[in-house]
Amino acid sequence: MGDQLIIRRAGADDADGVAGLAGELAQSFPFSRTRFQAAYPALLADDGACLLVAVHASEHLGYLLGFRHLTFYANGPVAWVEEVLVRRQERSRGIGRELMSAFEQWAAAQDCALIALATRRAAPFYRALGYEESAVYFRKVLKEQLSE
Repeated sequence: MGDQLIIRRAGADDADGVAGLAGELAQSFPFSRTRFQAAYPALLADDGACLLVAVHASEHLGYLLGFRHLTFYANGPVAWVEEVLVRRQERSRGIGRELMSAFEQWAAAQDCALIALATRRAAPFYRALGYEESAVYFRKVLKEQLSE
């Protein structure tokens, strides 16, 4: 699949493909198509956001959503991987690695000092890419998100 797979920035025409993938990722909160439709164009327009898609022919096989933000601790910008999903049947074929590599290139071009992320089940994947465990992740849900 290597040379047939395309990793690129998402565009407006990718909304349905990304929505289908995002619905597979949703676990903590139910997926809301209504909220997705509001958020998608805002993310595409956000200079600090990077939404990448992995496409083979016309099929969306995966996506990555990450952000750049300023910090004091790193003396400038850092990048955060918020979401990564590769369709279950397409995993272990290098797609996640290529998405992460493209995000790393984007983050470097944005002058980011580091890339960070949280994961519950994919630690071996990130270690294989050279990431190291650095902190414990905490969260506090502020409001219940209902599907619509």
